[in-house]
Amino acid sequence: MSKELEFLSKRVAQSKMSRRDFMGRASALGVSSAAATAMLSTAAMAEGPKKGGMIKLGMNGGASTDTLDPGLVASQATQNALRHWSDTLVNASPTGELDMRIAESIDSSPDAKTWHFNIRQGVEFHNGKTVTAEDAMKTIERHSNEESKSGALGIVKGIESMAVSGNTLSITLDTPNADLPYLLADYHLAIQPNGGMDDPNAGIGTGPFTVEVNEPGIRYGFKKFANHWDESIGHVDESELLIINDATARMAALQSGQVHMVNGVDPKVAGLLDRAPGLSVKNVSGRGHYVFIMHTDTAPFDNKDLRLALKYAINREEMVDKILRGYGGVGNDMPINASYPLFDDSIPQRAYDPEKAAEHYKASGHDGSPIILRVADAAFPGAVDAAQLFQQSAAAAGIPLEIKREPNDGYWSEVWNKQPFCASYWGGRPVQDQMYSTAYLSTADWNDTRFNNAKFDELLGQAKAELDPAKRKALYSQMGNIVRDDGGVICPMFNDFIDAVSDKVAGFEPDPNGEMMANFAPSRVWLA
Repeated sequence: MSKELEFLSKRVAQSKMSRRDFMGRASALGVSSAAATAMLSTAAMAEGPKKGGMIKLGMNGGASTDTLDPGLVASQATQNALRHWSDTLVNASPTGELDMRIAESIDSSPDAKTWHFNIRQGVEFHNGKTVTAEDAMKTIERHSNEESKSGALGIVKGIESMAVSGNTLSITLDTPNADLPYLLADYHLAIQPNGGMDDPNAGIGTGPFTVEVNEPGIRYGFKKFANHWDESIGHVDESELLIINDATARMAALQSGQVHMVNGVDPKVAGLLDRAPGLSVKNVSGRGHYVFIMHTDTAPFDNKDLRLALKYAINREEMVDKILRGYGGVGNDMPINASYPLFDDSIPQRAYDPEKAAEHYKASGHDGSPIILRVADAAFPGAVDAAQLFQQSAAAAGIPLEIKREPNDGYWSEVWNKQPFCASYWGGRPVQDQMYSTAYLSTADWNDTRFNNAKFDELLGQAKAELDPAKRKALYSQMGNIVRDDGGVICPMFNDFIDAVSDKVAGFEPDPNGEMMANFAPSRVWLA
C-alpha cells in the first residue's frame, strides 16, 4: 500500500495525476487525509522546486493608508509585501535557529556586549548598488531615531555605539544581550540603501522580488529580481498580492482559482475548506495571540481595578472553543506562552470569574456608562464574534461593554494604537526580549497598551544583561506576572496560524513564526 501511494504521490508532484484523484485512492486504501497530504508534501519537496509562473495571494490586513516604509509596516498584508522585496541581517528559522541573510556570520565578545556582523559580499540592491556594512548601520540608525516612529524602536534602544570596519558592522550595547541577533531579525529592520534615509518608501531592497505595482489597500505586484544573491529562493517569475479583507470573499477567491493562497482562515470554515477539492488547510501553533488592548494612561483604563474587572470578565475557554474551534489555546493576559523556551508554566492561569470581576468593577468606582470596545474583522479572524462573547460574559458581571464595529480599511492606522480599547493581534516574536521590547517597554513606539511600569523596564534591562538561563527565566517570570496583573493587555487566546493553499502550489511548509510561512511563502513555494 505504501509503495503504491508513494508512486502515485510522485505522479501528483509531476503533474501527472490530480490531488483529488490521489486523495480518493488514499481514502480507499484506508489512509487518513492528514497522512495523505503529508505524503504529497514530501513528494513535492523531493521533486524539487520548479521555476517560472505567477503566484497569487489573497490576504487581509491591507488599507489605503499603507506604506512600503519597513518601520511603519504593521499588518499581515504589508508584512508579506515587505518580505517580497527585502532582507534583514538574519532571520529566525522555523526551528528557532538563526538563518544568516545579509549578515554572513556573527561573533561577539564573551560578555555578549559587543557584536560583529560580517556583511555578505556581492549582494545587490534592486537599484544596482552593492550592499555595504554602512547600509546596515544606517538602517539601524534610522529605526533608532524617535522621529521614525518605527515598530523596531524598542528593540534598538539599547545600542551604545556602532562602527564600520571594512565589511564588518560592530555594535556595542549599553548592557550585554545574548539575544541581539534575534532582535535584528525583526522584519522592520529591512536593509535599505543608506538605511532608507533618502526614501524609506521606495521599496528598494535586496529581496528576491522587485516592486512593480504598489496600490495600497488594493494590490501589489512583484517580479523576480534577476540578480538576487540567494538562488535557493524566488522560484516564480511573478507574484501578485491582492488585498481581500472580507473573509468570505477571500475564501471564495481561493476556491474559484483567483488566488493560490490565502491567510486568516476562520476556524469556523477551516474544516470545510480542507475538504474542498484541490485545496488544503495549513495550520501551525506558535506565538501568535489575539488580544483586546487598553491604554493604561487613558480613563477609565488608567484604573487598575477596572482593568482587572475586564480581565476576570472574559471567558477564555468559551472563546477558544467557539472562536478558535481547536486551532489554538487559552491565554493568560501576557504575550508569552509555552512556545518560548524560558516560559514559566507555574504562573497561575487566570479564569473567568464574574464575581471577582464585579468586585473589581465596584472598587474601580466606574460611573456605569458604556465601555466602548472597538473591533473589526481585520483585527483577527472571528474578532467581531469574540467581542460579542466578551460583551455577554462581562454583562454577567454587571459590566456595560459596548461593541463599536469599525471599517476594515484604516483599522490599523486609525484605530489600533490610537483608540483606548480595541481588538488586535500579535504574531509573537522569536524570543521574549524582542516581544517585550517591541510592545511593553515604556518607551517603545509600538507600546499599544501605553504600559509604563518602572519595575518592568528595570527587569527587562536586567534580563538583557543576564546570560544565565535559569536566572533569566526568573526575571522573565517576574515580568510576566507584572504584565498579567498590572498591564493593559487582555489575552484570552493564542491562535494557530491558519492558511489555505491550492494543490497547484508546492513547497508550502507552515512556520510557527507566522502565517504564510512567516510571510516568506511567495519566495519559497513554487507552482506544481
